[in-house]
Amino acid sequence: MKKFSVAYTKDSGLMKTNFKEQILITLFFLIMLIIWSIPIYSLIKNSFKVNGILNYSYVLKNRINNVPFYRYFLNSGVNAIGSSLLVSTICVLAGFSFSKIIFKGKKIIYNTSIMCLAVSGPVLIVPFFFILKTMQLYNTPLAIILCEATITIPFGLLMMKNYFDSMPEELMESGSIDGASIYQSFFYLYLPLAKPALINLTVLQFMWSLQDFLFPLMFLTKDTLYTTTVAVNSFKGAYGMSPQNLGRYNASLVLIAIPSILIFVKAQKYIINGVVSGAVKG
Repeated sequence: MKKFSVAYTKDSGLMKTNFKEQILITLFFLIMLIIWSIPIYSLIKNSFKVNGILNYSYVLKNRINNVPFYRYFLNSGVNAIGSSLLVSTICVLAGFSFSKIIFKGKKIIYNTSIMCLAVSGPVLIVPFFFILKTMQLYNTPLAIILCEATITIPFGLLMMKNYFDSMPEELMESGSIDGASIYQSFFYLYLPLAKPALINLTVLQFMWSLQDFLFPLMFLTKDTLYTTTVAVNSFKGAYGMSPQNLGRYNASLVLIAIPSILIFVKAQKYIINGVVSGAVKG
């Protein structure tokens, strides 16, 4: 009974400590939620000023600089899909190669690629500009897709290689025993198992592309090619800051934010599954 009493007391103390930590964590996130909710509440409130819900109808029906509102979403979607497909394809192939295939200069090439993580987007503006001008890609959606993919590929390579490293070498050996080539082992053995990490990378790149402001601002000058992040400046110039137009301007910002919020909510499970799956395999 005495041992049971001591053990029970220790367990009770542990549970009490955990309970206190949970309360502190809950309070912290509650405070952060309130802080982040204040500007969102202010934005939504201001979007109904003067004309109420008609502000949203006005933004959706009218053109801004002779461009329909939906065109900005379409441009952002094309860039996000293109860069996501490019990044996921290159990184899953390169990650597998660096993890499971032996070739000359493998370590040097990989380390050089990973060093590019230290290079930020603004540093590459000038080189990108001259390359795009030379290739006659300036002011095209392909320019944004290539730039966004170039910045993310080192991260994606690191992520996919680490994920393939966590997979057993026995898969490759069993495939070779059965007569499978390297390509067959990749497509039929490793790629299905890498699905959580691949979806995770694709979703992250899609979200990053939607939020990208720098590259569309620097490499696009046509209103018809603007993304939602760059179009905000057009909204400000078109609507001005009068009380009536201020509501319309805030309504346009709310409409722009809705797709990103929906994608983030929907994509959470894929991000969590990718992280948890990698942790279990590791």
